[in-house]
Amino acid sequence: MQLSLLADGLGAVEGDADPQIAAITADSRQVKPGALFAALPGTKADGTAFVADAQSRGAVSILCDEAATVSSALPVVRSTDPRHALAVMAARFYGAQPEHVVAVTGTAGKTSVATFVRQIFEKSGHVSASIGTTGVLSPKRVIDGTLTTPDPIALAELMAQLAEDGVTHAAIEASSHGLDQRRLDGIRLSAAAFTNLGHDHLDYHPDAESYFSAKMRLFTMRLPKGAPAVINADDAWSGRAIEVATGVSAQVLTVGRKGGFLTLKRLEHERSRQVAEVEAEGRIHRVVLPLAGSFQMSNALVAAGLAIAAGVPVATALAALESLEGASGRLELTGTTPHGVPVFVDYAHKPDALQNVIESVRPFTTGKIIIVVGCGGDRDRAKRPMMGEIATRLADVVIVTDDNPRSENPATIRAAIMAAAPGAREIGDRREAIREAIFTAKAGDTVIIAGKGHETGQKIGDVVHPFNDHEEVRSAIAELHE
Repeated sequence: MQLSLLADGLGAVEGDADPQIAAITADSRQVKPGALFAALPGTKADGTAFVADAQSRGAVSILCDEAATVSSALPVVRSTDPRHALAVMAARFYGAQPEHVVAVTGTAGKTSVATFVRQIFEKSGHVSASIGTTGVLSPKRVIDGTLTTPDPIALAELMAQLAEDGVTHAAIEASSHGLDQRRLDGIRLSAAAFTNLGHDHLDYHPDAESYFSAKMRLFTMRLPKGAPAVINADDAWSGRAIEVATGVSAQVLTVGRKGGFLTLKRLEHERSRQVAEVEAEGRIHRVVLPLAGSFQMSNALVAAGLAIAAGVPVATALAALESLEGASGRLELTGTTPHGVPVFVDYAHKPDALQNVIESVRPFTTGKIIIVVGCGGDRDRAKRPMMGEIATRLADVVIVTDDNPRSENPATIRAAIMAAAPGAREIGDRREAIREAIFTAKAGDTVIIAGKGHETGQKIGDVVHPFNDHEEVRSAIAELHE
């Protein structure tokens, strides 16, 4: 594609040349002859420092901020928002995308919603895909995840590949980081959704208002005017989200107990399922959701709302909820001990999510709730005592252990949790902590292993060691059966 077409409307082009662009990258080490190099400012380095390296490797054009100091004989595209420009360029370069793409943002529930939407699309006869924390899943591709929202170049390439595979409907998670860094700015959306807002990522965002504003960029900057905005009406931030979506002329569709589009009229909890009555279009639908936890019903209704917004009939979408499979590591029943104790693995690594998962198992727990919990290193430190307080207030037995300590001292992380967790036990070794929780559980109890969910490694320092909560749970239960 010619540079002039790629950069049209995205910035001022310095230089008379109009080269053919053969690739796009923001990493000078990946530059190939004919590439456009995006020299973006980063948290650790400024891309303008690598312009010479990119040019030596064959770059034929540079994208940078309008105020950046770049000395190059190559044509330079200067943009007021180079990250936005890069995302749009990548979308133009790779071209095709699935016909219907929906996105969901919020502190918790994004992975479940995206996973559920994909399944609803499938039940409706559409070739579909989901993209997010657990990776990419489509009929022809299964890719493990690394980022909730992929970088804009990888995302644009992935969208083109999915379209080539025949995928017509896709659901993607929109993280606050991804929205703030413009990673989704090249994606053409049919609808978007908001689940909730809680305490998270305040190591990246300066405060809750900034965090919320980043989330709302999905509505204010990414959603086409008049397109559907599905909003969980039962969250403390729902009213604000509705105001934002209404302010940009979105078609607001609220769901939940307070929802007007899909109204949850009644909900009964059982150990492994929920029976609900949902009002839609003036009719009551009986829905049996084969998953535990009120938050899963909330996620399911958001997912149904998104699917309906993308063209799935209401009755079809609600009927599809009855055969949903939960996302990996989201209140996932991983095993049952010889005493009949269910052991759940959950990704809960933030305060609201931890509270939700504990409260979700309380209705069917006649004995004690035993929870294993930790916090990751090099992340929001303020939530550590919050996690300890919630665990000890809502669960009966709390074991504080290591999560992904990364570069921090694991004992320091545990101490911050323990300071707000009176009566909790501290077992640093995660394998030992899981075994202790399972071995001490008695009939009527419920065990929750929180924090890592679908992850298959534990990051200590710069090394990711193989570690899978699911495998550890199954191993401990197998030992009990011996």
